[in-house]
Amino acid sequence: MTDFNIETSVGFLLAKAHQRLYACFRNELAPFGVTPPQFALLAFLWKQDGLSQVELSEQSGVDRTTLSGLVDRLQQQGLAVRAPDPEDRRACRVELTAAGRGLENDLVPLAVRIRQQFSSGMTPQEYQQLCHLLNKLRSGCDD
Repeated sequence: MTDFNIETSVGFLLAKAHQRLYACFRNELAPFGVTPPQFALLAFLWKQDGLSQVELSEQSGVDRTTLSGLVDRLQQQGLAVRAPDPEDRRACRVELTAAGRGLENDLVPLAVRIRQQFSSGMTPQEYQQLCHLLNKLRSGCDD
């Protein structure tokens, strides 16, 4: 029998931290009609509007099928539109509407506040180290 404690398992701890942060973020975003996954796509588009769905999938790490549904919902909410790609007629670009761009002013400060609350028990250096380590873990499971 191996010495294994689920309560100190990285996977368990990451999952529980994610659940807590996701629930808090979901509650704060609810008045805006946006979910955490939709917020993530909006944030990538605020950074670089007009990404193709393939680029948005690669940057966000969301598989193409799931991404398509998220973009559908952003479109239904009037926050984004699909536009033809002038360089590839088989592809489309996801572009923010004025309403989608306008949410940045409300949602970015909200996200910063939640991040500060969530990491309030850490020093800025610990937070940077956590992000560094999570990025290492994220790239460590490539196929």
